[in-house]
This record gives sequence, C-alpha cells and structure tokens, in this order.
Amino acid sequence: MASTEGIVPITRAFLASYYDTYQFSPLSNDVARLSSEIRSFTADLLNSSPAAEGEERLLVSEVESEPPHKVDENMWKNREHMEEILYLLEKPHWPRSLQQQLSPDDAELATIIDRLHQKFQTSLKTLESFQAKNSERVFNTVMTYIPQDFRGKLIRQQRERSERNKQAEVDALVSSGASIRDRYALLWKQQMERRRLLAQLGSATGVYKTLVKYLVGVPQVLLDFIRQINDDDGPMEEQRQRYGPPLYRLTTMVLLIRVFISLSWGRFETRKLKKEEVAVLEQAADVYTTEFERFITFISEVFANSPFFISAEVAGALEGRNNDDYKEISVPAGKTHEVSLSVDAINSYIAWDFSLVQGKINLDIGFSVEYTNPSGEKSLILPYRRFESDQGNFCTCEVGNYKLLWDNSYSSFFKKALRYKVDCIPPVAEPVAPAATEAKE
Repeated sequence: MASTEGIVPITRAFLASYYDTYQFSPLSNDVARLSSEIRSFTADLLNSSPAAEGEERLLVSEVESEPPHKVDENMWKNREHMEEILYLLEKPHWPRSLQQQLSPDDAELATIIDRLHQKFQTSLKTLESFQAKNSERVFNTVMTYIPQDFRGKLIRQQRERSERNKQAEVDALVSSGASIRDRYALLWKQQMERRRLLAQLGSATGVYKTLVKYLVGVPQVLLDFIRQINDDDGPMEEQRQRYGPPLYRLTTMVLLIRVFISLSWGRFETRKLKKEEVAVLEQAADVYTTEFERFITFISEVFANSPFFISAEVAGALEGRNNDDYKEISVPAGKTHEVSLSVDAINSYIAWDFSLVQGKINLDIGFSVEYTNPSGEKSLILPYRRFESDQGNFCTCEVGNYKLLWDNSYSSFFKKALRYKVDCIPPVAEPVAPAATEAKE
C-alpha cells in the first residue's frame, strides 16, 4: 500500500500548470469547412422533405443543440454516433435500391461506403480502448493506496460484482430490442451513478466516514479526491476548458455526418446522393476519423502522465502563483480590452497567455499586438486573429509602446470571460567578469 502522508488530491491550479506543457495543436480548418458543408446538405434535404416524427426529429433537434459540457460525456456521444453510423453503413441497412447496385454510380457508392465503414470501425476501437485503459488506470492507481490485504480484495470483488450487474442490465436492454440510442442513454446513466456513489462516499461524515477510513481501509485523501474531482469548479473543469473546445467540434461533426447519412438513406429512393455530396461525405469521414484519433492519442498521453495526488507544498505554491499571475475580466459584447506596455530597452521579451472561460457555447475573441514608436507611428506586430486561447512571445527590436488588444467588437450578444497574463521581461544583462587577481608569489 502506497503512503498518503503529506499528499493532497490534485488541484485545478496544478492541472492548469500541468496542462501548460500539453498544448493540443488546433484542429484542421477542414473540420469547420466540411461540417458547414454537411450542415448545408442536411438543410437541403430537410427543405425538400421535413424530418419525420420519431428518430429523425430527435436527430435534427440534437444537431440544433450544443454538445455536452463534460469531456467524458462527449466521448460517449462520439462513441454512440460512430456506432449509429456503422449501423447505417452495414449493407442490410442500406436503401433497397443501393443494395441491388443497379447502376455504376450505385456500385461506386457501395465501394466508398465500405471504406467509410472501415475508417469508423478503426476510430471506434481506438475510443473503446482509450476508455477501457483510462478506467482501469484510475482504479489501479486508487488501489495502490488501499491496504493490500482482505480489504483490497473485498473492494476489487465489489467492483467486479457491480460491473457484472451493470453489464447484465445492458444485455437485458439489448435483448429487448432497444435502440443504440437507448443503450447509450443507459451507459451514460451508469457512468453518472458511479460518479454519484463516489461523491457520496467522499462526502460521508461521522461514523460512516470513520468506518470507511479505518475498517474498510480507504485513506482520507482518497475520500477527498473522489469528492472534489468532478465538482463544477473542480480539477476537471480545467480539463474541460483546455481540451473541451476541439472535442466539442468533433462531437458536432460526427453528429452531422450521422444525420446526413440517416436522412439520405430515408430519401434515397426518390433522391439519390449527388456526386458532390458523396465527395464531401467521404472527405468529412476522412477528416473526422483522422482528427478524432489524433485527439485521442494526445489526450491519452495527457491522462497517462497526470498524477492524482501532489504534495501539499506544491499545491499551496501553485494556488498562490495562480492567483498572483493571472487576471480575469469580462469583455462586454461590442467592446475591447487592451494592455499597454512601455518598453525602454530593446531585446526585451513580451509574453502573453490567455484563454476564454467556456460555457456550453464555444466562444472566441480577437487578439492583436500593435507597436507605437516614440514619434507616434504605429505598426502591427501580430495581425488580428480570433482565438479561444493562445500563448506567445516575441523579442522587441524597438523601444516604445506595445499594445495587446482583445477585441470583442464583432459580438452582438456574448460577453467574453477572459483569463490572461501579460509579462514584459527586460533583457538579461551579462554579468561583468571580475578583474583577474594577481598570482601570489
């Protein structure tokens, strides 16, 4: 059993520092472009033939909603949508005329569908493997702090029994003929039940907590960890802010692909897919599966190296640094926020780090850097671009005033919660070498 002396659960400040070393490269611009094109194709289908009551109406309403806020719920949503897509891409579920492949175009489409099926199958297996490994890693890490005697054995047996019961519940639902949607609703409900049980255990008080701590052998630091980890403003909220936005876009993209295929199949006998639509669908599947697998590979490394517990000294130091270095402001719709730095020496470094506090809607903000020389002439150092977050720096070649500008003037409705840090680091003076001393005779 590993010792818990002197350690505390990971904090949001620690994760903020840890995640600074793991910057996810932005998604390909093709994600937004192809999502927009698929959305447009879907709108055309609905304009000519409105969504039918039932599953079609549910799907269309889901497209019009924002993705879930939680990272793990988005993972389950991607998994559900991929399974639904695979179901549609299996030959028995093709439109009847496509199954018969009466024309060369149908035969070509069938070949493309087979390729898409392989791509989504690979991505689904990647996600399933990630979820299984991550769940096992969390449990095994927690178990290292549990006494490795009959108490540890009892905890493992209880977990195995609980998981068997959950699987039996899923199997019974599938046997009853329930849909993929129903199955994933149950899977997510089970996931939330696991989370609620942990939170209740961690919040237990009085005799119950004493029994848990001393008789069952669960250290207090574990109770604190499982109680705090998923709080609305707890450690996982930092993860959601850092890595949620690209995942939200991928969740939306795979849903759009699913909806477009579903609507197309339902209207195929009266309106076959156009070649342009097939080409965009194939591109969208390629881009989604490539980018999703890249995200899973990245987040796997982040999770694999992230500790659950840190020393109390590190936690305290990080909390202090977090409060001192960063500022948080609200930039109203139609307004800007600027920070001006007066630089007196060339070769100074100007550095910034900022991010928007994201809600259910992904937001961005314009950012640019402008230089004004002592004569009042202005020049652009960093051209205007919109970001959700950014880190950067540059070495100054001139003295004068440097203005960092966050621009929300294009927004008519949404204010932006901006968290930022700006530094002006003067050039480091080389130490003067001391005069050589004469050798003693």
